[in-house]
Amino acid sequence: MCGIVGLLIKKPSLRDQLGALMVPMLIGMTERGPDSAGLAVFTDPLPPGQRKISVYSGLTEEGAGYPWSKLVDAIQGELKVQAHTHTKGNHAVLTFEGDVDPVKAFVKAYHPKLNLLSAGRSIDLYKDIGTPAEVAASYQFSQLSGSHLVGHTRMATESAVTPDRAHPFTAGEDFCLVNNGSLSNPNGVRRMLEPRGIQFETDNDTEAACRFLEWRLREGDDLHAALQKGFEALDGFYTFLMGTSTELALIRDPFACKPAVVAETDDYVAIASEFRSLAHLPGVKHAKVFEPAPEEMYVWKA
Repeated sequence: MCGIVGLLIKKPSLRDQLGALMVPMLIGMTERGPDSAGLAVFTDPLPPGQRKISVYSGLTEEGAGYPWSKLVDAIQGELKVQAHTHTKGNHAVLTFEGDVDPVKAFVKAYHPKLNLLSAGRSIDLYKDIGTPAEVAASYQFSQLSGSHLVGHTRMATESAVTPDRAHPFTAGEDFCLVNNGSLSNPNGVRRMLEPRGIQFETDNDTEAACRFLEWRLREGDDLHAALQKGFEALDGFYTFLMGTSTELALIRDPFACKPAVVAETDDYVAIASEFRSLAHLPGVKHAKVFEPAPEEMYVWKA
């Protein structure tokens, strides 16, 4: 059992409140996921020639005291690109000019215990072990701003409680996925994807779903087509919530065993595993509130 939350702000003047509105949603899912928590927030995109990666240092000896400035100096010296960081606790968002792959490869070689969490022009990702309230406080979630976000609270059932197995999972650029549920065929999905050059970083079943859907997007499918192929290839009981730089998407498996509720107003779209995580939102009494149907795609534009 896990908890999912999602929030998309339609009214631009409310985007500075994105984090403040979301934190009670995340904490409301504590009983569904006390082991670890995380979120991906989507901001205005960087210029086309720039990228950013989110990096976790909690597994290094230095932890929150990791010397990020030395990493930046090394990147600038070796790759000849301009770079800078913004840090919170065990995390840093590293922004730079140029392609993302050489920087990701350099970071992995520079310090193998640094964990790369996300990459793109819009996405910042934070996740860690601890209760939702602890993780939210550590990374100042209430201060986040942006257009939309995807959050998760985890109760581990199929793999260890570690920061890298916390959700959201990412693949490619500006794509993330969280899941309440479990897949019955993640190993089959891995065996299909690995010969195509797709590498896995954990044994978590949700990573298989994330990499499958991002692979379909990379192959040219739009989000609707990728999700339709997901219904055909991914077997299990699940509620997936996904974010891209411009969209928030929700699907449930054909049996809709895992709960979800949506509240939509002129100002926002809010999603959670249970209504209690939505009850504090402004104007929710007048929102359109509904339970998503099984094997149906719900996609909202940011």
